[in-house]
Amino acid sequence: MMGTFIVLATEAHGEGGFGLNFDILEANLINLSILIGVLLYFGTKIVGKTLSDRQGRIAEAVQEAEERQRKAAEALADGQQKLAQAQAEAERIRKAAQETAQVAREEILAQSAQDVLRLKETAQQDLNTEQERAIAELRQRVVALAMARVESQLRSQLDDSAQHKLIDRSIALLGGGS
Repeated sequence: MMGTFIVLATEAHGEGGFGLNFDILEANLINLSILIGVLLYFGTKIVGKTLSDRQGRIAEAVQEAEERQRKAAEALADGQQKLAQAQAEAERIRKAAQETAQVAREEILAQSAQDVLRLKETAQQDLNTEQERAIAELRQRVVALAMARVESQLRSQLDDSAQHKLIDRSIALLGGGS
């Protein structure tokens, strides 16, 4: 390539060697071809290295992105599993609470039924006690009234001589008389 440059430079100026060519079109083509040659010679290595570096960075970024995606998928799966476990636990707790509430309700109803039965028995006992007390009180009044009436009848019907005869007869019955 360098040889071509020298040959072109020599021919451009003729037999005298290097020189300046003031023909703008011809000089531009020569300069352009020299520039392209230099760029191709040195540029392919630089561009190749730059492209391979960039390709490596892109591949590394893709791998990092895939790794982050994999970790995110694992975290999502783990989160979904924990959510499912939490929902199952919540359902179990809810069912246990319902069962406990049902048992408590049944116990309360049974206790209430026993309390009602006990209250009925207590009321019946109180009623029976009150009835017996009322009957006993009535008996006492009847006896008191009967005694008062008998006493008043005896006083009105018994005079002193009848009382002495009754007393003597009672004494004789007891065995004290002669």
